[in-house]
Amino acid sequence: MSAHDLFKFLVCIHILTGAIGLVSFWVPVAARKGGDNHRRWGRVFTAMMVVTGLVAVGISLTTLYAPLATHPHLADHPDFSDPALIAMIFGWMMLYLAILTINLAWYGWICVNLKQNQVASRTPLNLALQVLLTLAAINTIWRGIEIGQPLVTGISIVGFATVATNLWYLYHPRPGPVLWLKEHVKAHVGAGISVYTAFFAFGAVRLLPEAALTPALWSVPLITGIGLILWHWRKIDRVRKPASRAGHRQAPAE
Repeated sequence: MSAHDLFKFLVCIHILTGAIGLVSFWVPVAARKGGDNHRRWGRVFTAMMVVTGLVAVGISLTTLYAPLATHPHLADHPDFSDPALIAMIFGWMMLYLAILTINLAWYGWICVNLKQNQVASRTPLNLALQVLLTLAAINTIWRGIEIGQPLVTGISIVGFATVATNLWYLYHPRPGPVLWLKEHVKAHVGAGISVYTAFFAFGAVRLLPEAALTPALWSVPLITGIGLILWHWRKIDRVRKPASRAGHRQAPAE
């Protein structure tokens, strides 16, 4: 099997699992939290994000191996025919986004399943994913500087912020009763942001290459995702405060 055939095969799987993930993302977001639909579709979303991320790793590696052979439609494009640029966008950047997606999906799954058990959450796989994402973010900075693409360099900040906040929770001395829930929301919405970003960016390269590296295109899923995270965090705090006050009122009777 040639690199191009393998690439096309992986892309077909990637589109299928990614599409299921993109659709299933909105069910847990909109459904009643903790309900059957939320849990069921949350499992579907997690599985699809992990599979989509793993397949994206394969896509990125085939691209790095043969940039022009895997993307022959860009061979005659005036702005995207450079193999180094193709390797950067469809290779290194896709590899970074793939690791980011896997990291967030798995971390969010660990948070919701183990809740306040931070020690159990520090699994070798969970910690290894933090190291991998850090290395991928560093590599993205280097590659972005190498080809003079500040947007590519800037997106690495998301990876560093993800690792920093993940480790902050995993080793927090007093995480509080709902921090695990906030981290779960952050991680799974973040995984959705990552996949939607890839969908917009890589889809734009195929359909409208001139718009592929414009900040406006990349900012849409990022702004939407951050808004969803902050909105759900606020809901968690608003539910938590009345519960805390009720607990304080009942304390003397105990």
